[in-house]
Amino acid sequence: MPVYVYQVVRDRRAQASDGLPGHCFEVMQPISDPSLTRHPVTGQPVTRIVQRVGLAGQWSEAGMKQGTRESNLTAHGFAKYIKVDDGRYEKMSGEGPKTLSSE
Repeated sequence: MPVYVYQVVRDRRAQASDGLPGHCFEVMQPISDPSLTRHPVTGQPVTRIVQRVGLAGQWSEAGMKQGTRESNLTAHGFAKYIKVDDGRYEKMSGEGPKTLSSE
């Protein structure tokens, strides 16, 4: 179920006095449900705020992290090294020497 963001609609006089927008809140509701017109607790009028869609796929940040896991790198013939000192790296996974050094 998607999460929708709503904002309390403030009258112009109240917003002009302090310059602040209405309170925002999130509601998880089915796509088939109509948009809320009133705050579920206070009964104040609300409007739904359009948000960008977050999709997870192969080229998303989550997908990229999964692809660079040590087990996945090793399975594809790569070695992963972590910097431990200036110019010195230790192997975390894969084939190759245990350490690399610029000396």
